[in-house]
Amino acid sequence: MRRLLLLPCAALCACATLQASSEAADFTLKAVDGSTVSLSEHLGKKVIVLDFWATWCVPCQAEMPHLQAMYERHKDQGLLVLGIDMDGPETVAQVGSWTSGHGITFPMLLDEDTRAVSVYNPHHSAPFTVIIGKDGKIKSAREGFNPGDEKDLEKTVVALLGAPPAAEPAKAP
Repeated sequence: MRRLLLLPCAALCACATLQASSEAADFTLKAVDGSTVSLSEHLGKKVIVLDFWATWCVPCQAEMPHLQAMYERHKDQGLLVLGIDMDGPETVAQVGSWTSGHGITFPMLLDEDTRAVSVYNPHHSAPFTVIIGKDGKIKSAREGFNPGDEKDLEKTVVALLGAPPAAEPAKAP
């Protein structure tokens, strides 16, 4: 079942640890390229989309091209998308080839010890997307993906960036 959660001030999950308007908790994870990424490096500077996903998750695979396109459109305005992979030991080796084979250029992080998952996505939902504002506070979260969800996600991101909305293609007379 798909749930859309846009939370002005309500609890995000059944757990009380993650709430909209609360400060984003820091984590440091290894990226597919071998580097390490700490959330704190970007807090207060960028709008951050945390996307919890896995290679075996069909809705995650459907969502990924939309995240990539949104990242390309808005990265110069201060958007950072961080893919947080939740694959287990049996499939984690596929993450690098999957992301490169699908043209994903935003940082892809491996959460093999479930450090970030336990804080942000304790139910291990996939996909699960958290948006953090430039102020370092959680703004919204969404579980699942259905076609059309990407439009709502991008509207939220654009509003947080303070960017003008992308122009709609002109319609023929």
